[in-house]
Amino acid sequence: MSSINPIVRKWIDSARNDPDAFWSRAAEQLPWFRNWDQVLDWTFPTFRWFVGGRTNLAVNAIDRHMRDGHGERTALIYVNERGERREYSYERMRDEVVRMAAALRRFGIRKGDRVTIYMPTCPEAILLMLATVRIGAIHSVVFAGFGARALADRVRASGSRLVFSADLTYRKGKDVPLKGIVDESLGMGCDSVERSVVLRRGTDTRLGERDVDWETFFGDADPELGGHEEMEANEPAFILATSGTTARPKLAVHTHGGYQVHVHAMGQWCFALRPDDVWWSTSDIGWIVGHSYIVYAPLITGCTTIAYEGAIDHPDPSTPWRLIEELRVTGMFTSPTAVRLWMRYGEDVARRFDLASLERVFCAGEVLNAPAWEWLQKTVLDDRVPVIDHMWQTETGGPVFGNPYGIAALPIKAGSATIPLPGIESAVVDGATGDPCAPNEKGIMVIRRPFPGLTPALWGEPERYEADYWGRIAGVYYTGDSAQVDDDGYVWFAGRSDEIIKIAAHRLGTIEVETAILRHPAVAEAGVIGRPDELRGEVISAFAVLKQGHEPAEPLRKAIVDVVRRELGPVAVIGELNFVGMLPKTRSGKIMRRVLRAVTLDRDPGDITTIDDEGSVEEARGAWRAMREEIAAQRSV
Repeated sequence: MSSINPIVRKWIDSARNDPDAFWSRAAEQLPWFRNWDQVLDWTFPTFRWFVGGRTNLAVNAIDRHMRDGHGERTALIYVNERGERREYSYERMRDEVVRMAAALRRFGIRKGDRVTIYMPTCPEAILLMLATVRIGAIHSVVFAGFGARALADRVRASGSRLVFSADLTYRKGKDVPLKGIVDESLGMGCDSVERSVVLRRGTDTRLGERDVDWETFFGDADPELGGHEEMEANEPAFILATSGTTARPKLAVHTHGGYQVHVHAMGQWCFALRPDDVWWSTSDIGWIVGHSYIVYAPLITGCTTIAYEGAIDHPDPSTPWRLIEELRVTGMFTSPTAVRLWMRYGEDVARRFDLASLERVFCAGEVLNAPAWEWLQKTVLDDRVPVIDHMWQTETGGPVFGNPYGIAALPIKAGSATIPLPGIESAVVDGATGDPCAPNEKGIMVIRRPFPGLTPALWGEPERYEADYWGRIAGVYYTGDSAQVDDDGYVWFAGRSDEIIKIAAHRLGTIEVETAILRHPAVAEAGVIGRPDELRGEVISAFAVLKQGHEPAEPLRKAIVDVVRRELGPVAVIGELNFVGMLPKTRSGKIMRRVLRAVTLDRDPGDITTIDDEGSVEEARGAWRAMREEIAAQRSV
């Protein structure tokens, strides 16, 4: 990292030379009921942070601002695709959270109890998250787009006593029913559930024997019951199922102490969050991004956070740009999938709006391909606003690799996640031996030492935690991502380690190939997998979504293949390139590669051994059939 800014270098060296002192200083930026006795207690593979410290994640998100005289400041702006808007001050949020906390206690919820929240990104859900944590109970939020089986799996795994839901959510102008999904899921062996609490938005929602209306549940509880619990730093605040490639969800645990220190610190160091921000993370509360950077970190910082419900391009493609102008957004966190969606509609849509308030944009969830970065950074934002990629996981709670923009911004290399952030000790190693890789050599990214945001456990599965994370490569945390580090210390992620394409002994990451395809100006999105080939071992099977105004044609197919060969060399052999109207996605926006593999191999998705945790086999089969029909129709022309 010889070229790293001296200011950043000083931070990195400080963390490496004395990590306990480094993280202690980060923790001191937050109020505590009682300071810790020990910064880190690490008995491999388990660890505890800020041992003996007493705190409460929800209190530091809300009550601290009341004590500091900022109760009138706007904490939350809720907007949905239908134009509804609600605003909450910190004082109003505190009062609502206390009311909900009292109701939870009235219905018998106590410290350590679990509740499942299956709701859209709306104020009621966010307030409920805070109320649950306030009393020391543990929330398990499930994305309100999962089907009954996925919901049931998560409810059973958590042992939740209550399930909270809305009867419907809004998507692309339609009412999407949720109540029936909850009812079906609770019939799948969810024996721990005592009540199902329903926020009724529709006019004809009927309640069953186990159901309780939202207003009935929260209506007249004594506010005196709404006091907070003082939690030891290592007690769980919430559990959240990871997205991944196994049929059985893993429930990552995040704690009151370490989690809040990490997301608050990285909010400052990576995102430069500050109290006067109007911050918009376009994620959903069902994902870790929604937990950390819609809810907890912005509120701990004391800024205004925006929660948006609905499709980001509804009622029309101007929605994100219009909201930036109307709400005077200063900082934005979105996904590469969203950027590529906006790119399909073209830059003229964005240019109709005043984006002068916007100071910085961050992307995560997958690699922000260089063509998408260039479009947003240079074409839309005229190089005035930095567009910064970074990387983290459900298990890490907050950013791990990124540009330390809040400390001292480093030069952006399009397609790179920049560097390990201060306090993160990482390495790229050989997946078989664990030996360090040389610069520019692909390997597996690992973490050498715990940091406060890293999950210390999987709920109820200590053996699985050790085996999946600390047992794959001896002595280090296994991220599962393929990466390489260049001569400047910048990290380049190539995709999940099981998504590497091996062509005649050459290894290409799916991200590399997709980025090369996106270099053609007609392409909006791309997805690739490896297909078996007798001669080369594997070749590339590619799927491309075209921008508006472009039609599938053989000359265009050849031109795209030529671009890939020019970018990656003759080793990048494309066996076939299919044009499709859309790529099948998981509920968090990642490409469902098992569907691509099923189309390529002409196999049923249910027979593919790599199973996306986020989607059912039925959903995969639906996408598979649609893609097959679309491709067959093109070939028959």
